[in-house]
Amino acid sequence: MAQLTGGQALVQSLLREGVDTVFGLPGVQLDYAFDALYEARDRVTLYHTRHEQATAYMADGYARSTGKPGVCMVVPGPGLLNATGALCTAYACSSPVLCVTGQIASDQIDGGRGELHEIPDSLGMIRSVTKWAGRAMTPAAVPPLVAEAFRQLRSGRPRPVELEIPPDVLAATADVHLLGTAPVERFAGDPASLDRAAVLLRGASRPLIYAGGGVLRGEAWDEVRALAELLEAPVVMSTNGRGVLSDRHYLAHTNLSGQQLLPDADVILAVGTRFTNMRAWGVPAGASVIHIDADADETARHRQYNQPVLGIVADAKAALDALRERLDGIAPRPSRRAELERLKGDADETLGAIHPQADFSRALRAALPDDGILINDVTQVGFFNTIGFPVYAPNTIIGSGYQGTLGCAFGIALGVQAGNPTKKVVSVSGDGGFLYNVQELATMKHYNLPLVAVVFNDNAFGNVKRIQQQRFGGRLIASDLTNPDFVALAHAFGIAGMRADSPAALEGTLREAFATPGPTLIEVPVGEMPGMWHILTRTLPS
Repeated sequence: MAQLTGGQALVQSLLREGVDTVFGLPGVQLDYAFDALYEARDRVTLYHTRHEQATAYMADGYARSTGKPGVCMVVPGPGLLNATGALCTAYACSSPVLCVTGQIASDQIDGGRGELHEIPDSLGMIRSVTKWAGRAMTPAAVPPLVAEAFRQLRSGRPRPVELEIPPDVLAATADVHLLGTAPVERFAGDPASLDRAAVLLRGASRPLIYAGGGVLRGEAWDEVRALAELLEAPVVMSTNGRGVLSDRHYLAHTNLSGQQLLPDADVILAVGTRFTNMRAWGVPAGASVIHIDADADETARHRQYNQPVLGIVADAKAALDALRERLDGIAPRPSRRAELERLKGDADETLGAIHPQADFSRALRAALPDDGILINDVTQVGFFNTIGFPVYAPNTIIGSGYQGTLGCAFGIALGVQAGNPTKKVVSVSGDGGFLYNVQELATMKHYNLPLVAVVFNDNAFGNVKRIQQQRFGGRLIASDLTNPDFVALAHAFGIAGMRADSPAALEGTLREAFATPGPTLIEVPVGEMPGMWHILTRTLPS
């Protein structure tokens, strides 16, 4: 027992969970929490932003690139509502983010009196974009609820969680019992189901592995590679799962070549994925499907489509390791290298014909080290990168998942850079999306984060404008934009500003930016780019 304020109980509990980084924006309801962070400033690095949305985006980027929970802290009401765009992105991408939120005074909650930042049923509201949400009404309740929040983050499918603490609870002093860190449990799944899965894989002549973002969240990439090489099974990676296997490996495939592989597959092992693409493409008649996922809702979803599937609710890493053990002694499979390399080449040829996106993507890849991290926004080059940018290591390409959250990349990238200070990090945005969080150039400068923000500028919401031109007879409305001089804007914030007007110039400018200490913004003026919907609609995130 220790005499602590609620704010101290919060920070001490976070420290016991291994938290050393917090992204926050202060306000009156959080005064005692921030004062406790000040006391722990030698153990916790605090990044404060210029908008609450960026706190949650940074926590998301930090979490997805490091594998550690990302923690953000915002005031209630408008502060929490500002953060929800980022939280729904983290929800879509199964990202372990803890959002700590203030509240109005505990005796006023849901009173409807119009207290500062009051909104009705804030817990009910936030539960639509979180896995779990709780409220601490006494200082003594803080440690158990922090522990439960982290249990939720570390078990099953990781998704954002939220904890509310009223200001009077943060200020009050009481006897508080601090807790230890609960061990991470990795459940391999039902042994009988694993036995059945092993029998199916032993008998397969053309097995296929479909790997989603859950493999990355579960850090199961080594297990996927070992199983794929044992079975000579191509690994088709969803857009959220790219990086599970290096694209240099002949077994590594994107959804583009995966569509060619699916019709001949006799056993499909899907791991950590919503399985949407396979359902859209059509599972071959007679093929057996094994679906491993930490979320029971995902393995049960097949019943809605009348698909016979062996569903195994399990941690990806533990389940794949258990499967590998059950396959010991399996006879070596004939090599499929020639066939699979031909399919990879065909996919590269298809993508390489999309100009100028392919050219800019090659420039990004040429300049970025293998372990560098690319964050893509909802923009044409970003779309291309989801399937056309070669990925060589886990967690080195990050996007918005099925939310398609315009404006997410820059904020996420700031959190990625904060969590990976020695790595090269690049965000790819369009001019429309970049201005959603343009104020965070101040955050990038304040903390001297060496992020390189690339902005492709066509002076329009380009995707909207193309649709209006092609489907609505050129009746343009609300799609043209008036932009600042981005290089001058960078200089106004005190950071390096550069301009590149071609793919070759972008590669050179990126190399120069990487060699320049501190943050950089690169503007790339572009014209209208061809649409990719004919490809993207076949390669949706899963």
